[in-house]
Amino acid sequence: MNSVEKEKVVGAAPAGAVDREAAAKAVQEMFTSIAPRYDLLNHVLSFNVDRMWWWRAARRFDAILKRPGTRVLDLCCGTGDMAFALRRRTGRARVEIFGADFSHAMLKIAAAKGNHGAGQAAFLRWIEADVLRLPFPDAHFDLVTSAFGFRNLADYDAGLREIARVLRPGGECGILDFGEPRGLLGSVYRIYFKNVLPRIGTLISGVSGPYAYLPASVERFPAPEEMLGRMKQAGFAEASWTPYTFGVAGLYRGVKG
Repeated sequence: MNSVEKEKVVGAAPAGAVDREAAAKAVQEMFTSIAPRYDLLNHVLSFNVDRMWWWRAARRFDAILKRPGTRVLDLCCGTGDMAFALRRRTGRARVEIFGADFSHAMLKIAAAKGNHGAGQAAFLRWIEADVLRLPFPDAHFDLVTSAFGFRNLADYDAGLREIARVLRPGGECGILDFGEPRGLLGSVYRIYFKNVLPRIGTLISGVSGPYAYLPASVERFPAPEEMLGRMKQAGFAEASWTPYTFGVAGLYRGVKG
């Protein structure tokens, strides 16, 4: 999909969704349906590289995470892997980390995994919430992250504005998500992503919809240059993109103006 077409994209559009509310509901149902096998599938389908992506993204915010009193919000947290990666970077600093997702099934798994790393000073809490209507006051967080969930929002610009709203001035955001590598690697990757991955995902999870939706959602997501423009329009004075694994994934970083 070229950049002109992507400029018209408002947000995620699962098959059959006719408006923003229907799109959000469809995404919620999809992720709830695959929650029991979600972690296994992430590791299998990414050849375990997803663990490195979370680690690299969390490490990028070490300066914030090691500062006592920091408040962190991880959006679309799923089963909590990004939140746990952030907690591991805090060391002995007393930091509050909130993981938010609108899938209750995902949050139950995250909470069950939460005992790992017990004894760290960082405080971890799970919140069932819609990213587009967060139950937090303005300027409440020092860092807001999202790993492989932002592209599933029904309205990307509204999501960015809500992130900016809950960040304090000078606060940072980190959005880790899939990309589309170019060249020969990109061609091989697209064959795997569009043909092989959905079949494996469906076989292991027993659910076909989510893994047919995944490659379409990545193709629909704004290209890096457009995403950076949207971040600046939402109120981020600084915005950058760092590709991971030749652009298969990447981290968008923004600083609130």
